Amino acid sequence: MQKKQRVTRREMLRFAAGGAVAVATSGLLLACGGGSRETPVPSGATPASSPVAQGSPAGAGKTTIVVGLQAEPVTLDPHQVTDYNTGRAVDPMFERLVRFKDESTELEPGLAERWDISDDGLTYRFSLRQGVTFHDGTPFDADAVAFSILRQIDPNHPYHDTGEFAYAEFTFGKVQSVKAVDPQTVEIVLKEPYAPFLSNVAIHAASIVSPAAVQKYGRDFSKNPVGTGPFRFVEWKPGVEVILERNPNWWGGQPQVERLIFRPIIEDRARLTEFEAGSIDFIVNIPPDDLPRLKQSPDVTVLEQPGMHVWYVVFNCRREPFNKKEVRQAVNYAINKEAIVNELLKGTGVLAKGPLPPVVWGYTDDVLEYRYDPAKAKELLAQAGYPNGFKVTFWVPESGSGMQQPKAMGAAIQADLRAVGIEAEIQTFEWGTYLDKVLGNPDELPEMFEMSWIGDNGDPDNFLFILLSGDAWPPNGFNMGYYKNEQVDELLRQAQRLNDRAEREQLYQQALKLLVEDAPWAWIDHETQIVAMKKFIQGFKLHPTGVFRFQNVTLASS
Repeated sequence: MQKKQRVTRREMLRFAAGGAVAVATSGLLLACGGGSRETPVPSGATPASSPVAQGSPAGAGKTTIVVGLQAEPVTLDPHQVTDYNTGRAVDPMFERLVRFKDESTELEPGLAERWDISDDGLTYRFSLRQGVTFHDGTPFDADAVAFSILRQIDPNHPYHDTGEFAYAEFTFGKVQSVKAVDPQTVEIVLKEPYAPFLSNVAIHAASIVSPAAVQKYGRDFSKNPVGTGPFRFVEWKPGVEVILERNPNWWGGQPQVERLIFRPIIEDRARLTEFEAGSIDFIVNIPPDDLPRLKQSPDVTVLEQPGMHVWYVVFNCRREPFNKKEVRQAVNYAINKEAIVNELLKGTGVLAKGPLPPVVWGYTDDVLEYRYDPAKAKELLAQAGYPNGFKVTFWVPESGSGMQQPKAMGAAIQADLRAVGIEAEIQTFEWGTYLDKVLGNPDELPEMFEMSWIGDNGDPDNFLFILLSGDAWPPNGFNMGYYKNEQVDELLRQAQRLNDRAEREQLYQQALKLLVEDAPWAWIDHETQIVAMKKFIQGFKLHPTGVFRFQNVTLASS
């Protein structure tokens, strides 16, 4: 019924580097055996009779949290979000049928109270939560769910032209049909079994938007967002701030925080300065050298969580010399990755042994290990026919969401490669220019370039298939180095079709061993998610997907 939404090349890389915009997955698909599978009914919600709902004050004058973002949000339409930074400002306004539990990517009911999956894994029937309304007062129902999906994937939908939906392919590419069975029931039929589907329904692109608001604003819905979430839109001052206020009618109970303000401050040092001066209350991307000082401050809380992230150097596998496995392996041996993580990044990341972060199920460290070994690197280069090394071009961005310290890391890699005879000429670009160049003509890509990825849903498919399968060469995915291994591809396809998590895990671990042996990237580290906040913010929990959840936060006296 629907044609797949194609992703533009620029959108793809923005997504890839910005991170989808997530450790364990749901198990909801996996834990059930034969027969129709049904989830437990509803998640616990904050009782409407809580002290906050009764109007108790939000601490001694503290009613607002000001968050320092890394950049200006691109849009406020959840279906159009393609970067990590924007998603943080948008997420408090919207909800999905299912959602991730606190501090994990295990699933729980969201706007759907329960769901059933047919024995063949093709039909998903969701029973919706009753009594929910959008921020504009219109009712949430099955038609709104169908509208939110079909708007993105059906080119004949009357409101398909209200946005560019970069995530539609990932989220709903396997969908055959969507229909409202009745006001409280939605049925989604897939073209083929697809194990990650339910986890995908929990990500931002599956947010349920107000059909009335889309019809009213058209493409300007991106500036006038309306969802069902715990916070609702107030104002967007471009380049200055996005203001949200609490939703007094949220089905989960009124949040204590009255206002959330997201303020873009691009420079890490400037953002830290404003935080310490008191003009913002919550920051990310803290310069590693300043982290110990913040941790010792009596006025600051620092939270850390293993990241669902990987930072890597892509090898252009279609070009010499990286069309040879020995060369790719040699570069991995030549880079002193431990020194980068421990000395340059000050331990704000975990050394990567492959493309999959340890916090994502399916991970194994039973793979070939590339310990720093310049002599081994030289030996492999000689075997590959490059005893005297070679020259390559190495693209490096000046900054970028999820890119950590790209210039400093690039310089360290350049020095290590020079030591084994590889002369890597660094070309540095402003982030937007970098995206344009990397997403331009693939024939003009250099031999090496930096990239990062932050997971969306905690499923290994969200790393391995989309980044490294032969089926995910651009524009169908983010395999930017054009790596291909038929055996890996078949393992990843099999894993998509299985619902048994243990079986899937075995397939991913087999694929990981092959991938690490093939070395299509030089993987460096998995960044630790770190935030700092003023002490009056209490109860905040980090989430693996990187979104910020303030609905259960309390504000104490400062």
